[in-house]
Amino acid sequence: MASNTGKLGMMLAVLLALAACSSDKEPRLMHLRSNTNGPDEFSIVPAKPLQMPDTLTELPEPTPGGANLTDQTPEADAVAALGGKPVYLWNTKIGAGDGGLVSYAGRYGITPTIRAELAAADLEHRRANDGRILEKLFRTSVYFKAYRDMELDQEAELERWRKLGVRTPAAPPSAAAQDFAQ
Repeated sequence: MASNTGKLGMMLAVLLALAACSSDKEPRLMHLRSNTNGPDEFSIVPAKPLQMPDTLTELPEPTPGGANLTDQTPEADAVAALGGKPVYLWNTKIGAGDGGLVSYAGRYGITPTIRAELAAADLEHRRANDGRILEKLFRTSVYFKAYRDMELDQEAELERWRKLGVRTPAAPPSAAAQDFAQ
């Protein structure tokens, strides 16, 4: 009987080790995606009905990978329904009032590949902090644990700004000020 229990325990240990060794290409910290290969029912979006324009010259030039007249535009539809102008959603120009801010923010230069660099660094960080065997086995979220060392200590940062003499009117008063007020 003890021999069978030992064998069963060994098999369970091997199964746990194999389950822990299986890894995805990209660590999933929040486990919000399905692991199945089935269809995603939320990715199926019906197209707008086809309409014939008054003249064929009104049709836009075909652009591979571009937008189609029958594509759904929920944000634009919502803006139009609320009385706004959907054209402003696609305006990628910097507004006249924001030019100075953009110039000031880029005064030391910009890195055009910053998004790709940050995505690669984040992926590497998530791979290094993907969790332990039991977290993988029971599919618990390790998101907050993985980014704990990057978390901002709000109280310490607020105190740092206050020591520098910066007014923080939107922040709650410090504990010392609350004690003094009572």
